[in-house]
Amino acid sequence: MTPNPFPTPRPEYPRPDRDRSERWLNLNGRWDFAADGHDGPITVPFAWESEASGVHRTWLERGTYRRTVTAPSEWDGSRIVLSFGAVHHHAVVSVDGAVVGEHTGGYESFEIDVTGALRPGAEAVLEVDVTAPADKRAIPHGKQRSLPRDDYDGVSFTPTSGIWQTVWLEARGRTYARSVRLRGDSLTGIDVRVELAGDAPAGHAVTAAVAGRTVELTADAAGVAEGRVDLDDPRLWTPADPHLYRVEVRTGDDRVTAVTGLRRFEARGEELYLNDERVYLRGVLDQGYWPDTGLTAPDAESLLRELDLARGLGYNLVRKHLKFEEPLWLHEADRTGMLVWAEPACPSRFSPEAARAFEAQLPAMVERDGNHPSIVIWGLYNEEWGLDWDIPGSPARAEAAVRAYERLRELDDTRPVVENSGWAHVRTDLVDWHYYEPDLGKWKDAVARLASGEQDAFPVRLAPDFTVDKSFYGSPDVPRQGLPIVNSEYGEGFTSLERAWHLRWETQELRRHDRFAGYVYTEFADVEHEAAGLLDVDRRPKDWGGCVPADVNAETVLVLDLVPAAAGADITPPEAPFTLDVHVSHHGGNGVSGTVHAAWTAPGTPVGTAVAPAASSEPVKAEPFRLSAAVSLVVPAAEGPGRLLIWLADSEGRTIARSYLDAAEVEPPNRRGARPGEFEGAPRPGIA
Repeated sequence: MTPNPFPTPRPEYPRPDRDRSERWLNLNGRWDFAADGHDGPITVPFAWESEASGVHRTWLERGTYRRTVTAPSEWDGSRIVLSFGAVHHHAVVSVDGAVVGEHTGGYESFEIDVTGALRPGAEAVLEVDVTAPADKRAIPHGKQRSLPRDDYDGVSFTPTSGIWQTVWLEARGRTYARSVRLRGDSLTGIDVRVELAGDAPAGHAVTAAVAGRTVELTADAAGVAEGRVDLDDPRLWTPADPHLYRVEVRTGDDRVTAVTGLRRFEARGEELYLNDERVYLRGVLDQGYWPDTGLTAPDAESLLRELDLARGLGYNLVRKHLKFEEPLWLHEADRTGMLVWAEPACPSRFSPEAARAFEAQLPAMVERDGNHPSIVIWGLYNEEWGLDWDIPGSPARAEAAVRAYERLRELDDTRPVVENSGWAHVRTDLVDWHYYEPDLGKWKDAVARLASGEQDAFPVRLAPDFTVDKSFYGSPDVPRQGLPIVNSEYGEGFTSLERAWHLRWETQELRRHDRFAGYVYTEFADVEHEAAGLLDVDRRPKDWGGCVPADVNAETVLVLDLVPAAAGADITPPEAPFTLDVHVSHHGGNGVSGTVHAAWTAPGTPVGTAVAPAASSEPVKAEPFRLSAAVSLVVPAAEGPGRLLIWLADSEGRTIARSYLDAAEVEPPNRRGARPGEFEGAPRPGIA
């Protein structure tokens, strides 16, 4: 190949959490690529289905990447390691025609020591032969579309095959740290485990230094060194103060700097705690898909900006859905204090082979990502995907979920684990549930009964012609009380206006019930045909009809005793004064107090507009994590359509929480020409 005249895509060092950036070589860019019906260039690290790759072909099941590579001559005497961020699904790697390694697992990072095959200063041919089955039902593939199309096709997207994360070379010492595990859940020091590779791992000396403290370790016969660095004046990692510790690990002529934080996240009964302080999860689901580049972010700036956008929407947690997100993104979550719910991709049909493939990912997930203090929850299966929607009716499927939970617990016991997100729990540290309901009156009633324990089941529409009742519980062994309960998927509405309306009212009903430990809204951004995002596919805000998501997801919110009528018309314009009862939900460290005010404004008035109150309540006080008693507002009549601004102000007049009601006529739906009897008495979706 001729020298690459094109800018290197994704040029940044991909592992700031495990830094060896002093001696590395980025291999992204133009490679030769051969596949059925294609022979030409491809741009790494973009999947061959993506437009950015230059190939833009779907359902290729095999492709061969080839390029020349020259390790810097100054690396002579070092060990050389070839690293892959991710390759879907099976990769066989060769140097100058000789196989140097292979790997199965489309979302995992992996590396191959190529010291004996790649001589510094000498050109060599690097080849990666990739197999990516179109039939993905028995392999972990998450939201990638499969062929034949499976039960999840309606919520699946363009596949991501081949090399889809950065490829790079690193120079390391003759005996080097292959992995570094750090845990700071003691809150007083960092527990260190280093696994060595290279010339002489057994008995090798290892030093770990952090914040002026150093410990000397010695590897055992298996090349593993373990110890603890106790810290003077330990500084804890929190969203408000996301302090990170850089741990320098040396093994003779090798050095790597790994990063972690001191934090403990745990369930205590039905409550969640971060560093002994109660926390409520205000989360959003993010599928990590991009237009033109699939599961690969087009550039680092776009990837990292997502966290700022999520924070700007009021969220303190991101559930990264069915995908190992890049270490670069996780490190930014660490650095900026965003909580993360992390989970692997699922297969889609149950078989012993599929269950084994699912479990096989877990060691790589924990090894790569377990140091990140931002990750506070590990997820496993999602909605019984890969378990045929039938945990309660199949001991084998239930056992697969239990086995995955136990395996992940063996790998990392420092975080809560959810074995099957959505329903039918058989062994879990959190009871989470996914519930979609377009009728807000039904939503309000169901959420109340689920909170009180009167019911634990709810309808789930699994296909247009297939609705089943799913329960929180898939086994009598799961306690009905004593585990945190989190709604981890919800949201409704056809238009962006309707979705924002549902966000307002559904979220307030979750905040009404103190038993719940948090929620995760679906979803952050649109993906291909799925237009459920608060942002569009390019991460731009939509028309929210005046809704301010940051107000909806704030630490302190107003809960109104009202079932609204329709998006843009919460109530009809009142011809006489009416009484509105308002509660305060506060999830901060100290209580809040103030007075609730309201005033009519013109339709569409921005919610933050300063106006004089037309109605005020008695003083109200909200204790942390306890819904306040209701206070009443006597709201004056309105002359035609308008927006009622509602806000809580403290004794100094500062606004603590905001809400609003839109008053407008609800026009009856037009059903002219319908078949006899059709639509008679049927409510429009979204109207209680």
